[in-house]
Amino acid sequence: MSRWLIRFAALIILSLALGACSRVGLAYRNLDVIIPWTLNDYLDMSGEQKGWFNERLKEHLDWHCTTQLPVYLDWLDRLQTMVETNQVTDAALQARTREAKAAIAQTAREITPSAVELLQGLDDKQVAEMNDAFAKDLRKRQEEYLKPSLDQQIKQRTERMDKRLDDWLGPLSPAQQQRVIAWSKALGDQNTQWIANRAHWQTQFSAAVAQRHSPDFPRRIETLLVNRESLWTLAYRQAYANTEAQARSLIVDLMAESTPAQRQQLLKKIEGVRKDFNELKCLKSAK
Repeated sequence: MSRWLIRFAALIILSLALGACSRVGLAYRNLDVIIPWTLNDYLDMSGEQKGWFNERLKEHLDWHCTTQLPVYLDWLDRLQTMVETNQVTDAALQARTREAKAAIAQTAREITPSAVELLQGLDDKQVAEMNDAFAKDLRKRQEEYLKPSLDQQIKQRTERMDKRLDDWLGPLSPAQQQRVIAWSKALGDQNTQWIANRAHWQTQFSAAVAQRHSPDFPRRIETLLVNRESLWTLAYRQAYANTEAQARSLIVDLMAESTPAQRQQLLKKIEGVRKDFNELKCLKSAK
């Protein structure tokens, strides 16, 4: 599925479930993006490797659709009830986030053996190309997110959130717009810690792949994919906790200020996600 559930109960949390894609079907055909890198962006697989990967991906999708999607539908029910009963609270959002993280970990754990097998089959040239792609990715993100001044970073962050919120809630009121600006300012220079931690993860991943034939390689990859928070830098751990807290506070305040029309828009979006899930053939066949 995706990187699920983290940008607004539907955006902090739901987007993560949908990988920021507007259609579930599109996200669902890209299960590999639940890990912090996309295979197609970092690996130039041979024809044989692509054939193996596509077959294994189908198996994972079948597992995911029949065992995990029903859980997501229940999760959507809880999210919908929160909105309908005006119970979008910090405690409720923390509960939904814990559920989302558990779902992410379960799916990551399921696909880890396939990731291990694929990575162990890489030759040295592919590994070198992967590392070059990591470096290119990092430079691109540094250019986009760190080069602008802090004031510009805050402005861009505000604009991105405004765009997401407009999609899920409709136009914001002036008070809501000011709240988004305050949220963006409160995050400060989080981009620095985010990208530094990304570089830290990539370095550890590359080091593990360099030793891909060692006995402890499967364990190292499982840590990197399933328990990646255990490898976060202290600075990023603190920044991430602040980011989550600020996001929950933003959502609570926005929903407290929301109009009936905005809540109806959000419920309509949630129902659209539910419909997309229910229309997946694999889920229909499992019922």
